[in-house]
Amino acid sequence: MKIRQLLVVIDPTQEAQPALQRAAWVARRNGAALELLLCEHQSALEGGLLDGPRLQHARDGLLEQRRAWLEQLAEPLRAEGLTVTCETRWGRPLYKMILARVGELKPDILFRNAYQHSLLQRLLFTSNSWQLIRKCPCPLWLAGAREWQPKRLCAAVDPLHSADKPAALDHQLLAISRELAESLQLQASYVHAYAPLPRTMVFDAELVADYDSYCRKYGEQHRQAFDRLLAGYPGAEGQGHLVEGFAEQAVPRFVEEQDIDLLLMGAIARGHLDNALIGNTAERILEAVRCDLLVVKPQGFGSSDQT
Repeated sequence: MKIRQLLVVIDPTQEAQPALQRAAWVARRNGAALELLLCEHQSALEGGLLDGPRLQHARDGLLEQRRAWLEQLAEPLRAEGLTVTCETRWGRPLYKMILARVGELKPDILFRNAYQHSLLQRLLFTSNSWQLIRKCPCPLWLAGAREWQPKRLCAAVDPLHSADKPAALDHQLLAISRELAESLQLQASYVHAYAPLPRTMVFDAELVADYDSYCRKYGEQHRQAFDRLLAGYPGAEGQGHLVEGFAEQAVPRFVEEQDIDLLLMGAIARGHLDNALIGNTAERILEAVRCDLLVVKPQGFGSSDQT
């Protein structure tokens, strides 16, 4: 994964910009260029008392103010020697404006703020975030509000593809996580969660009689598949963690126990509707974790038919 161009969505309604902090941190280590993107829309400037020329003038004036603010954010980074450009756009919905710029710029990673609930201490996603999770063709980094002093990243994989995702996506996650760990000087690990069929849902008499043996065999099947997956990546086998439990519970628990700073997950969109799911398991994991997320799509995923 070559990191040459980063796109950062700036939220004009927030003072803190964790996505910019993360992107600048990555750029310092990779020499990548940054673009700061701010998309603006005010319903008061959609018509009403103002005529066409005055309406456009008001919009242009607001965008000029926003660009001046972006330039203020960019100046300290440029003083460090980073390459930073600024872009403002008018329109809505926000996710479509972002995806349009992604299609033009073709960044290696898109950064956006996630929002952290002060009581639950987990990430909260707006509808625009969910649309980007489902439709953004490049890796999407969702940054939380917690202090950023990263040490560990982890890739969640599914070697038996029970979540109905392509086998190649696990290999993408492994390759990207190893490259990021090296370039960003982070410790990499890999996690796979499995859950045998609960005893209460087993209706086969023979299986019920030997339920413990079934659980052992089921676990061994996942262990072998996990080992085969990691075997192709030197050094990865010792960093693999097989955890028992439903993924939406076991993976967030593992992330918290291991103090993971960045979780990599694969996602595939199902269907072309605006409310298309990426899969219940993946969505529940995304909703439950407290660390930053990097969501990766299968190679060849395009946004042209997703917007």
